[in-house]
Amino acid sequence: MNILLWLLPAATVTGTAMIVVAWVGRARPEREMSEADQERFAAAILRPMPTAGPDRARPLARTRERSTGVAVRRSDQPGPTRRSA
Repeated sequence: MNILLWLLPAATVTGTAMIVVAWVGRARPEREMSEADQERFAAAILRPMPTAGPDRARPLARTRERSTGVAVRRSDQPGPTRRSA
């Protein structure tokens, strides 16, 4: 039985975490909204969305090639060379 005592801290932390998560995720009653809150919410929803500015609409002048993470060394010679052993 003594060999299983090292599991006690892990089991305690796990149990505590389960209790905390159950407490945080519990069902709560809905909060009543006042008339002023409802009017502010309706005004915010009905407000028109801002349009994109001219900087966002134009495409980038030069697109970069996506890096694949593989380094390729360019050679000055036209074809592959092979050394003879």
